[in-house]
Amino acid sequence: MESYTVKVEESRPAVDGKPSAGPVYRCIYAKDGLMEMPVSFESPWDFFSESVKKNPKNQMLGRRQVVDNKAGSYNWLTYEDVYKTTIKIGSAIRSRGVNPMNKCGIYGVNSPEWIMAMEACNSQGISYVPLYDSLGANAVEFIINHAEVSIAFAQESKIPAILSCLSKCSSYLKTVVSFGNISSTQKSEAEEQGVACFSWDEFVQMGSLDHELPQKRKTDICTIMYTSGTTGEPKGVILTNGAFMGEVLSMDQLLAETDEEGTGDDVYFSFLPLAHIFDQIVETYCIYRGASIGFWQGDIRYLIEDLLVLKPTIFCGVPRVFDRIYTGVMDKIEAGGLLKKLLFQYAYNYKLRNMEKGLRQDEAAPRFDRLVFDKIKLAFGGRVRLMLSGAAPLPKHVEEFLRVTCCCSLAQGYGLTESCGGCFTSIANVHPMIGTVGVPMTTIEARLESVPEMGYDALASVPCGEICLRGKTLFSGYHKREDLTKAVLVDGWFHTGDIGEWQPDGAMKIIDRKKNIFKLSQGEYVAVESIEGLYSRCPLITSIWVYGNSFESFLVAVVVPERKALEDWASSNQETGDFSALCNNSKSRKYILDELNSTAKKHQLRGFEMLRAVHLEPKPFDIERDLVTPTFKLKRPQLLNYYKDIIDQLYKEGNAKTA
Repeated sequence: MESYTVKVEESRPAVDGKPSAGPVYRCIYAKDGLMEMPVSFESPWDFFSESVKKNPKNQMLGRRQVVDNKAGSYNWLTYEDVYKTTIKIGSAIRSRGVNPMNKCGIYGVNSPEWIMAMEACNSQGISYVPLYDSLGANAVEFIINHAEVSIAFAQESKIPAILSCLSKCSSYLKTVVSFGNISSTQKSEAEEQGVACFSWDEFVQMGSLDHELPQKRKTDICTIMYTSGTTGEPKGVILTNGAFMGEVLSMDQLLAETDEEGTGDDVYFSFLPLAHIFDQIVETYCIYRGASIGFWQGDIRYLIEDLLVLKPTIFCGVPRVFDRIYTGVMDKIEAGGLLKKLLFQYAYNYKLRNMEKGLRQDEAAPRFDRLVFDKIKLAFGGRVRLMLSGAAPLPKHVEEFLRVTCCCSLAQGYGLTESCGGCFTSIANVHPMIGTVGVPMTTIEARLESVPEMGYDALASVPCGEICLRGKTLFSGYHKREDLTKAVLVDGWFHTGDIGEWQPDGAMKIIDRKKNIFKLSQGEYVAVESIEGLYSRCPLITSIWVYGNSFESFLVAVVVPERKALEDWASSNQETGDFSALCNNSKSRKYILDELNSTAKKHQLRGFEMLRAVHLEPKPFDIERDLVTPTFKLKRPQLLNYYKDIIDQLYKEGNAKTA
């Protein structure tokens, strides 16, 4: 079997209390050394200004024109248009006393203004800080203060949220700019706190076109991106210009080597949040290549319609989006009658067999592509040539389905904000990489470190352990949190907290998570111990084990009820049977589930932290079954092993509720 990685350093045994670590590997396309950064680039601003010179008239940013509440076709700004507006905005930012290396917040759904605010910061060497509310109620206020944000751009509908926290953050924040309009009441409300507010058009008018741009360096901070921390407070990940550009250029290099790089004819559909690194990198890549970026309307109900009107050539999604599309297509095939179903199945198996033999997806069954799969391609607008999936593992059956039926290259990647987005990516048209996240990017080296307490051995015949990274696209630490930085950056290696397993072809498979924090399929992180603590406050239960994984969008739990409380409920509700029978009773399960979720609401848990289904366990978790430690801490891998069938059943139930 061909390997797509090369070994560049030997393994090391366990020594001085440090666990053993496996060999160090690099991608085959970086076998002679990690990708070097061209001298001509100092900041992502160079990508944009070069593209403006090359393609001034290319369409750059587009949104649908809404007339009488009806969205029509896309309206476009050219690279030249965007450049002029951006230069003016940058100049206006400086006129507000905001200087290079200061911080600027950007708050709102993806839009042309988001990108223009970002590029205006890049032009002036100002670090931009995405603000977003999915990290909890006070996240925006926390980030503004923690990052010392002095100016913030915000979507019109987010202005009230910014104004409501002004009293707590006006020591830093002095200017607020709306993506749209701002009312005179809002202006005076802000002025009372000593903060000036501007509409988008007003602010653009304040800038000038002949503003001289400051010098920028690769080592300057491009952005500080906040991610959810286990302790509840978001962590600010510092990414330099060099790391950010390295990630974009590595993506370009891999596409050039294995598929096709982007061109000015490409169109990208922007709907994954720009506040996250994945979409920011891809959009910056599109700007580097002179491609067009069309934005969704920001409403999930019109997402598919936006996609069909735009007809993009590049599509990025997360497993939850792909899963929806898969289910939709399968339902249609099911409803289409026996003949259609048989034809689809025959074509699918025929093409899959050819891909397994090593044929590229476009050579595997061209006739069936035209006759059968073309209709599925139309679900994405009909022109997609490159599809990327990230943020959580793609279920294997969905990945196989997309590879066979979408008639385009599909690459699944893995990365973190700390690795500036993708640090592993599967290689286009290498079918055996299905079910893996592929090989290291060309700016990164990777190794596995043993985790003895979980039974993972990096030196075993099938090496598995914590994924550790070093290279040119890593973060420079957590803002103002040296303690957290030191905990994850050890001897130059970033410890990801994810457990991986090397495959014979050099691809990596993610198999577990080291910490008790996991990601759901929509990309939300759950710090499970803290929410178990909150659920435990429900007087009806004695213990609870909450479970979730990155293939599902919700949580389930195994609960040991408080015996007396359940029996009291049973007698007042005319339910009979002993404790075991009551635990099996569907009414008592519903009663406990409802009570747990009302406890969750009382403690302001977010929607995705609510439980969708529970199993009632009459027997307390015990040491005899190896479910808890002597100090009664939950043993999660053992609990999963023990309750595996029950968990599968709970997910069936939970999914049936939403179907």
